[in-house]
Amino acid sequence: LYMGEDFSDEKVLPVPDPAESSYISVKAGKVKAIEDELDRLINAETVGWSADRMGTAERIIIRLALYEMRYDDDIPVKVAINEAVELAKEYGGDNSPSFVNGVLGRLSKAGAGSDPEAAPLA
Repeated sequence: LYMGEDFSDEKVLPVPDPAESSYISVKAGKVKAIEDELDRLINAETVGWSADRMGTAERIIIRLALYEMRYDDDIPVKVAINEAVELAKEYGGDNSPSFVNGVLGRLSKAGAGSDPEAAPLA
């Protein structure tokens, strides 16, 4: 108990093995390094919902998926979107999965999954 609160029903995340931990750290660093670019692309496709207005979980999930869609050749666009929706179900609010799916669908149609050397989306 912490100050009278019971956190016994809180989720405990598993500790990743060292290889997973390294993969996660590297990918997070790559996303962070181009977060302004990712936000610009997100903002171009989300009328009335700029990245800074999104919930933290949704914004981070969308950035990660957009990075994978645009720059990670090992992850197909459909897989990146599906995984993002699953993360939104786990960590976002009730409307997060449909919101994340909608934003990523728009980004995909706008060419987010294209060659990173191609012209910017917006």
